[in-house]
Amino acid sequence: MQQPDLSIILVNYKTPYLIVDCLRSVEKHTSGLTYEAIVVNNDPDPSGRAIVLAEFPTTNWIEMGYNSGFSRANNRGIAESAGRLVLLLNSDTLLVDNILKRCADLLNTRPDVAAVGPMQLTRDGKVHTEAFTGFSQLRRYFFIFPTSGFFKRLLHRLLPDRHYADPDQVDWLVGSFIMTRRETVEKAGGLDENFFMYAEDVEWCWRLGKQGKLLLLRDGFYVHLEYGSSTDYQASRVTHINRFKPQMHVSNLLWVRKQYGVGAYLILILHYLTLIPVIFGWKIGINLIRFRNPFTELENQRAFAQQVGIFLRFFWKTLFNQTGFYKV
Repeated sequence: MQQPDLSIILVNYKTPYLIVDCLRSVEKHTSGLTYEAIVVNNDPDPSGRAIVLAEFPTTNWIEMGYNSGFSRANNRGIAESAGRLVLLLNSDTLLVDNILKRCADLLNTRPDVAAVGPMQLTRDGKVHTEAFTGFSQLRRYFFIFPTSGFFKRLLHRLLPDRHYADPDQVDWLVGSFIMTRRETVEKAGGLDENFFMYAEDVEWCWRLGKQGKLLLLRDGFYVHLEYGSSTDYQASRVTHINRFKPQMHVSNLLWVRKQYGVGAYLILILHYLTLIPVIFGWKIGINLIRFRNPFTELENQRAFAQQVGIFLRFFWKTLFNQTGFYKV
């Protein structure tokens, strides 16, 4: 059998119908290159296999046997793929044009490029402009300070953005669409399997970036519906203080520890621990000034303290960068 140009790897967790829609869009819009589709199944429900293979019978369906998360599933898909190029593609994505051929051509003609991805569109067709593309952007978001004034200037000074001569070059690409070469993966290594979900794409791009440029095609697009299979891992209420999804931030803290070391990790943990009495004291003070029960309306503060408690469950493992499965 002739080697395909591209291996498309999708992970299934309760999203077989989304995968069917995704593969339909791939089939409709892709021409000029050969590809294989690989679905790695994290879902204990076996019904998804029949749904996908009924319409796309040549799909290589791989059973993990448990919810192995994003890194382990994609690594398994990469290991069993045959293409010269590899694409990690979320199940909740749709192609709108022949972007796969364009990305493949770029990797085939630009040896200085390690990986490439297009811009995201929301489900209503708007450009997703809020996605981070720089490591410092992401790290600044982890600090819960006022978003303007002194603290904003301080964080930008301490964690400045990196600027590249190429306007398309970025620190990292969103894991919902990353295309790279097989040989690049062999040099950089696969995704870090300590990560269950989230931030593994950031850490992987850090290593991919050592092999060449990461390019975000600002005039190339795909639809990312978002949260097709991750609703189990979202925060129930989002405010400025209580804005971290527990699973996401456990993974973010692991990434900070791996990439920036013990000091950067400890600063964040100390920041969150210090904030607990501050935000409780602030709200209690506001209640007293307004002649209300001082312990009323503290739900947001309690939720934050509970989140910090979740982070601390992984404290020693993260501090010593221990091998494990960082799943909340």
